Amino acid sequence: MDLVRESTVIDMLGLLTLDFKKLDAWRTRPASFRLSDFQRLKDSGITVFHPAVGYIQGDIYAESSADITSWDAFIDSYPQYFIRVCNPADVSRAKAEGKLGIIVGQQNSNHFRTVDDVDAFYKLGQRVSQLTYHDNALGGGSTDPAERGLTPYGESVLARMNQLGMAVDISHCGDRTTLDVIEASAKPVLVTHSNCRALVPSSARCKTDAAIRKLAASGGVMGVTMERLFVGTGNSVTIENVLGHIDHIVKLVGVEHVGLGTDVDLDGRDLATALKKKNDLDGLQYARKVYELTEGLIRRKYSKADIQLILGGNFHRALTSIWQA
Repeated sequence: MDLVRESTVIDMLGLLTLDFKKLDAWRTRPASFRLSDFQRLKDSGITVFHPAVGYIQGDIYAESSADITSWDAFIDSYPQYFIRVCNPADVSRAKAEGKLGIIVGQQNSNHFRTVDDVDAFYKLGQRVSQLTYHDNALGGGSTDPAERGLTPYGESVLARMNQLGMAVDISHCGDRTTLDVIEASAKPVLVTHSNCRALVPSSARCKTDAAIRKLAASGGVMGVTMERLFVGTGNSVTIENVLGHIDHIVKLVGVEHVGLGTDVDLDGRDLATALKKKNDLDGLQYARKVYELTEGLIRRKYSKADIQLILGGNFHRALTSIWQA
């Protein structure tokens, strides 16, 4: 589809693979990553991936450091395929050169033992950090029933991230922390992967209309996820339900504040043996997820310009604002 090929597509929780043994091999034995692997990722239509994970146990500082170093080594091993995305120009360069961009991020901020660690990880190449995965020293997570909001330490980390130009992700934050962070941040805030609680009331991980409105007012963008649990609860959950979340955000705050954060690879989550219940959307070919989503947006009469904003233009704009220190 020409529209996808012409667009800069940014998946703000885009995973290269959920097969973590394969990913580990790719990152530690670079010869194991082949041209066919690159071509499959390229054929997905995605220009820039943000393949962040969250460490919640053990030596989180060491694990996060090793993760970022591994991504750097992987990208450096394949300059013909990948670009490390550290600034807005890198996004444009990846598209222009026909390469894949990788944004290095983390889905938890427990590795910031002190505020100065934000500087250290920024120098390593980290450009996005989700403030909380679950409840931590910075704030409350969506699974915390007594969620306390943004802590004084979290506020200090947030201020340093703003100062340096590291994007703040609040996807897993609880309701109070979500609103606190948006209020306290001097720059737009991102929800890289979530959906609308108005459509999935049972999910505390989905964002309220109040949070979406406040996010948009700050210039932020919300990435819609394709993880079934947050898309719908019926017997049949399809790409149409994902499109419903996009419609809801657009009606609530406008097309300028919605993007993609699929939180899935090109094979779907049901192949991940650790998951005990179905988590894939019915009937979706995951290798073509961007194309199927785009076809759905066309069916719903979105204009070409608006589709390109949803596919990546909105996140590119927000990241441009955030990354300018």
